[in-house]
Amino acid sequence: MNNHCNNCHNSENIINHRFHPEKKGIRVFGVAESFRPPRIKSTIAGVVMRRDLIIDGIVLNNTTLKGNDSTENILCMFKSLKRSDINCIILDGLIISMYNIIDGKLIQIETGLPVIAITFEDSAGLETSIRHHFLDNPESKLEQYGKLGKRDRVLLKTGKFLFIRYWGLTLKHAITILNSFTLQGSIPEPIRVAKLVAHSTHVLYEKLKNDDSE
Repeated sequence: MNNHCNNCHNSENIINHRFHPEKKGIRVFGVAESFRPPRIKSTIAGVVMRRDLIIDGIVLNNTTLKGNDSTENILCMFKSLKRSDINCIILDGLIISMYNIIDGKLIQIETGLPVIAITFEDSAGLETSIRHHFLDNPESKLEQYGKLGKRDRVLLKTGKFLFIRYWGLTLKHAITILNSFTLQGSIPEPIRVAKLVAHSTHVLYEKLKNDDSE
């Protein structure tokens, strides 16, 4: 199967003024991953979901653990759909596949769509962990990580908190999107379904590989 970032609060966060998150027909593209070491690839799934929570598109790809191909492969997934009706992209975090760092700003630029990246917990920073995993040359990963910028802590209508970075839309609009697609807890439905698809696909791949080797 088939990289630069800016703080979501700076002047380069180009707002799409034609974006109306309150519209009933809005669609989002949710992306999440699944992996199990020692496999060197993770499975990433993208799910297109309407505001009424109907799924009308799924696409799969992979990324390399500790690699640098996550942004490119997510863009490949999106472009393969050949859809003009997607209004926003939601990413299940920017640091996936053992520090394969996603460039949310570049995805926003390349697609022309607003991008929201979510995480569920606060963190004191990952610099020490990055240095541990990339002993030979941590500088490149540390630079990528430093460019991600700070996260905003937001309260959802469910009473749960998320930590988000966002590009191409306002904080108010980002919260509106997340509330529209979150039924309970803190996980938006496009991300929840994408996680399930990625996990099931990854497990099936491992099973088929094991069956072939017997």
